[in-house]
Amino acid sequence: MPQGEFRIHAHPGDRPVKSLHDPSARAEIVDRLGRLTPTSTPQWGRMDAVRMLAHLGDALRMGSGELELPFKKSPLRLRPVQLLVIYLLPFPKDLPTAPGLIARPPGDWQREVDEMRARVESFTVNPDAVHPIFGKLSHKDWGVLTYKHVDHHFRQFGV
Repeated sequence: MPQGEFRIHAHPGDRPVKSLHDPSARAEIVDRLGRLTPTSTPQWGRMDAVRMLAHLGDALRMGSGELELPFKKSPLRLRPVQLLVIYLLPFPKDLPTAPGLIARPPGDWQREVDEMRARVESFTVNPDAVHPIFGKLSHKDWGVLTYKHVDHHFRQFGV
């Protein structure tokens, strides 16, 4: 099994959970980023492609500890619920986001693409980072949640 991937269950046929801690998952995301265009149309939601990249870039900044957002009390901070959401359940379409992750006006297209690529390629997690909804997460949780979040939005735009 590649480094950074693990199985939740030992059932045959289970798919490994992807994590941005895994170099192959980072390479996959960078490849998909290269297929995104400023005119890519969302299959759901209201963000355009450059707004989505700014949103994801800020989410990566949050995990690295560069962007702190206010903590909101939520049942998602309970460990059993965290495990379900991070590792098992798909993200629903049109899920509301933390206002701080859509507050920054996006830069120009190339700046957002370059920033996203750099953050994915050098993905790091600050052990003191606190997610505004989930609260304190493990290093492993951050890697899986961040991959899942990026994947969700790239699927939104068909890449």
